[in-house]
Parts: sequence; C-alpha cells; structure tokens
Amino acid sequence: MLAILDYHNKVRGKVFPPASNMEYMVWDESLAKTSEDWAQACLWEHGPPHLLRFLGQNLSVRTGRYRSILQLVKPWYDEVKDYSFPYPRDCNPRCPLRCYGPMCTHYTQMVWATSNKVGCAVHTCHNMNVWGSVWKRATYLVCNYSPKGNWIGEAPYKVGVPCSACPPSYGGSCSNNMCFPALKTNYLHWFK
Repeated sequence: MLAILDYHNKVRGKVFPPASNMEYMVWDESLAKTSEDWAQACLWEHGPPHLLRFLGQNLSVRTGRYRSILQLVKPWYDEVKDYSFPYPRDCNPRCPLRCYGPMCTHYTQMVWATSNKVGCAVHTCHNMNVWGSVWKRATYLVCNYSPKGNWIGEAPYKVGVPCSACPPSYGGSCSNNMCFPALKTNYLHWFK
C-alpha cells in the first residue's frame, strides 16, 4: 500500500498549473480500515453512505491478473487528460440525466490540496456485479480520503508558487512542491 501513497504524492507534487497549497499526503490506518470494510462487501458502488458525507472515495476494479497495485490506481491519474483547471465542468457525468462521457473526479480527489490523508484496501471478490455483468474473480481497490475533496464549484487547489500558501501548521516546510509536515517519514509515524 505504500506504493499507492507514494504514487499519490508524486502526482500531487507535479500538478499543472502548479499548486501553492498542495499538502503532502500521509497514510491513515483508520481510513484503511473503512476502505477494507467496504472492499470486503464487494459492492461496485461508493459507500457506505453515512461515511461519504465526510470522506472522499475512489474505487477501482480489475478482472484477471495484475503485476502491480498501481495498475488499479493509474487510471485515476489518467483522467487528467479530460480535466480543464480549475473546474471539472465537462468531465463529470450527472446521473441519471447524463451517465456517459469522460470522468475526472478520481483525478481531482487525488490532487485535492487539503485531502492530506489516505487509506486503501484491496480485496478479491468472487461473483461481483460490475456494470451489469458478474465477474467471477474481481480485484477491488477502495481508497478513502480525508478531508473530503471534490466540493462542487471549488478548484482542487490554489495556483501559485509551490508551498507559498501552506497552512501555518506546516511551519513553512516544503518538499517536492508540497507543504510538508515536520515528520522524518510518514512510514514511521503511521505504521507504529
């Protein structure tokens, strides 16, 4: 799962136009637990509803073998091609009226500046209903984010010189174009 966290931070540090307030993302075990609980339910939908009021969520599913967990995450980043900063005007299907077209909210959740915690889980589901078909064996990835991103009418981050608009709690610390907490490593802090 560390590869997923590292990939998020790599993407976040390289947004264009550059972000002035992008916060470094850390792993959160409680978010990983809520992700695990939802992944084990093997439901191809966002949930549970009572948590989604407070958390952002990205889902990915794959059938067959995969070489790296990042194969389940990279499609979220690939949505950047359909996104026009600052607002995702034309890349969000509005169901039930318009449930087709390009999607970019997975990408915007990944790069939402204030979403500075993530926790993910992967689960193998048997006979999972995905887009109206039953997949005999599905690899299901759930990532939960806090604080929640993708607020309607808001851009995912502020444009400007990297780290020029960091929250005061970061004490002016900057690393790889992100507001960086005063931790030596997120691994030691989050995996004790």
